[in-house]
Amino acid sequence: MSEAKSALVTGANKGIGYEIAAGLGARGFRVGVGARDETRREAAVEKLRAAGVDAFGVPLDVTDDRSVADAAALVGREAGGLDVLVNNAGIPGDMGPDWVQDPTTIDLGMVREVVDTNVFGVIRVTNAMLPLLRRSAAPRIVNVSSSVGSLTRQADPDIEVGPVMAAYAPSKTFLNGVTVQYARRLAGTGILVNAMCPGLVATDFNGYAGSRTPEQGAATAIRLATLPDGGPNGSFFEDAGVVPW
Repeated sequence: MSEAKSALVTGANKGIGYEIAAGLGARGFRVGVGARDETRREAAVEKLRAAGVDAFGVPLDVTDDRSVADAAALVGREAGGLDVLVNNAGIPGDMGPDWVQDPTTIDLGMVREVVDTNVFGVIRVTNAMLPLLRRSAAPRIVNVSSSVGSLTRQADPDIEVGPVMAAYAPSKTFLNGVTVQYARRLAGTGILVNAMCPGLVATDFNGYAGSRTPEQGAATAIRLATLPDGGPNGSFFEDAGVVPW
């Protein structure tokens, strides 16, 4: 196994995922760029390499069992193990006017698609990468969530939480719950598992409607990916601190 620490970031060909990969690369990690689209993935790898990052491409569709298994095998060959997994890949699902997903009329097939990527995809990838993470002296798992998944905030009429999003928001609540269960199961193994909210970042994910840059959105994920031993486990963070469940 290489002495250099290694990381895999899913959905890393653009936006927040790319900046997480760039930030970890700048800190000396060898970074696997996980993405479905070959052209965009290889362009991201070349851009990272041009910036001095030791990057390699990882073909990865988080909704496909074979793709995930092949990705784990590739990471094992390329890096010999894995120190950091950042589950960043996610989709919003179809949005109506003003970004509303109305629970009274929502298409169940679309909800399944969102959950398959945002939740089941995280489980697929995490379980496939766990044997590699267990080889690390300081393994970290970071799940990119959203504050719209906070039930505390969603249920408080005095907090502005944006439009009703009956597929995307619950998928992040589900992801938060899964994060806690992984943290409980892996407690005492040295693997720290946390969720984070990048904030409203201007990317193609939201039509560039956000007020934050991708670099700003990546900061908390990078911090959680590089936590010292004994750091928080099973928690949910944003730049300002802990997000209530």
